[in-house]
Amino acid sequence: MRAGDVARPFSTVTEQTPAREAVKVLAAQDLPGLVVVDGRGRPLTVLAGTQVLRMALPSYCQDDPALARVIDESAADLIFDGLGDRTVAELLPRTRPELPAVAPEATVLEVASVMARSNVPLVAVVGADKVMLGVITLDGLLDRMLGT
Repeated sequence: MRAGDVARPFSTVTEQTPAREAVKVLAAQDLPGLVVVDGRGRPLTVLAGTQVLRMALPSYCQDDPALARVIDESAADLIFDGLGDRTVAELLPRTRPELPAVAPEATVLEVASVMARSNVPLVAVVGADKVMLGVITLDGLLDRMLGT
């Protein structure tokens, strides 16, 4: 089985996508992260869902999770208001992690190796033109490896 056989369509965003829109895509599709692409559909990096949380949560909640208890549930619903008018580019870490990507001919074991090395639960499958053909998520990879 090759990566091109396992890859599935996946929602992407650009660096100019409003952060709030990216959050909605993450939540609506229950995704671990989003692939950030350029104007030609070539993947640049991955925006992890945890990075979105990091930018939305007040710093005092991150510094001491016990302080999060002082926020009642109605206020918790407003947490993503902290994103303001930011874009995806502003949510990305200054030092962008290497994009976990493989060619369509990569084996499932190669995909697993790239995923494990990058510590990102998704791998982009890119063609010779560097355009993304699809993504393999950790869940999808495990399903294939276990034969389920």
